[in-house]
Amino acid sequence: MRGEADININRVDWATVIIYFSLVMVGWFNIYAAVYDGQAEKSIFDFAINSGKQLVWIGTAIGIIIVIMAADHRLFENLAIPIYLIFIVLLLLTPFLGKEVNGQVLSIGFGSVRIQAGEFAKFATALALAKVMERPTFDLSKSNYQLQAFGVLLLPVALIILQPDTGTAMVYFSLLLMFYREGLPQHYFILGFGMIALTLLALGIDNNIYLVIGISIITIILIFLGKRTPQRIIAFSLIGIGLIVYTYSLDFVISKLPEHQQNRIMVLFDPNIDPLGVGWNVTQSKIAIGSGGLAGKGYLQGTQTKFDFVPEQHTDFIFCTLGEEFGWLGSLVVISLFVGLLYRLVIMAERQKNRFSRIYGYSVISILLFHFMINIAMTIGLFPVVGIPLPFFSYGGSSLWSFTMLLFIFIKMDSSRALQLGRLG
Repeated sequence: MRGEADININRVDWATVIIYFSLVMVGWFNIYAAVYDGQAEKSIFDFAINSGKQLVWIGTAIGIIIVIMAADHRLFENLAIPIYLIFIVLLLLTPFLGKEVNGQVLSIGFGSVRIQAGEFAKFATALALAKVMERPTFDLSKSNYQLQAFGVLLLPVALIILQPDTGTAMVYFSLLLMFYREGLPQHYFILGFGMIALTLLALGIDNNIYLVIGISIITIILIFLGKRTPQRIIAFSLIGIGLIVYTYSLDFVISKLPEHQQNRIMVLFDPNIDPLGVGWNVTQSKIAIGSGGLAGKGYLQGTQTKFDFVPEQHTDFIFCTLGEEFGWLGSLVVISLFVGLLYRLVIMAERQKNRFSRIYGYSVISILLFHFMINIAMTIGLFPVVGIPLPFFSYGGSSLWSFTMLLFIFIKMDSSRALQLGRLG
């Protein structure tokens, strides 16, 4: 008779594990390429440079994986709320105990060992939401349950914005995709995407009068499409007026942001606004990716990389190193690995035997999808530069550890699904 450990090992989704290690190792080689300056004596194993440091993070990440896989699968469910509260406390302490870098207080720790609580709070929030929403009676179509879910979600968001770290705070809203899977009414998403479209139009169009005319026409059409009751006319009129006020208030809101954040937003529409700052980053990133052509210049042969044209190329802009040295084909391989990972995770989430595991699984999918899409969109100029790392790929211990925990907690849950006694939900 097999023990629980044997069952778990046999049920591990090894395809997902292989994709994880493939991304980590390809990322490691690209981190070395990003810091390589043509000096052969700088080995990839040199602990004085980023590739050597990342190797240490990879080794410790493997230790984290072993601990997670050896733990009882019920541990994460039982400790979901305590883990969440611990990271809420760490987020509260970060502005007071953290180290300030470029006007942001993101990490806390002692000496050379520092962690970004905002990164680790992602998996903690996913666990807490899964715990709160696992009850069979929990119904996201009802307002009281919506308030509970949004309360758990927005608390870390508010604390992270205070640091301020808008990019990390944005990631948490990706969990709305999980909310949608679990029954959140679709009008929230229609409203959300509508506001995003309106925001982009308001920022990209010089004269807002055209938007005012468009909003007015759409409002009138919506009123006349249905029953013209006083309540309907008043409701749609108020919505239309609210959207017009929002359109004109955007300039005021953006003017109150720090200058570097204003530039990150506006450079999306005009790279010349900050040509030597954010505009420089994006322009050089696109040059690096474009210069790679079909098959790239070859490993360690990237000129944009070697001469440090792209700042932060080992972290947020790591994808342009890949594009320059391995070209379209190399980029396609890495993108395919990410797509394959997300596909496997969807399959795993749908086969869970209880709501807790399924909800957590879709939270993992939402967070990884957001990071993957926004990071690549950022490096090719389709999204403002918001400091979003590429999962398992970008340099950094906090990033690698947090994504590893996020993923392997779910792999552990999936490997133990035969032992779960919860409802299918």
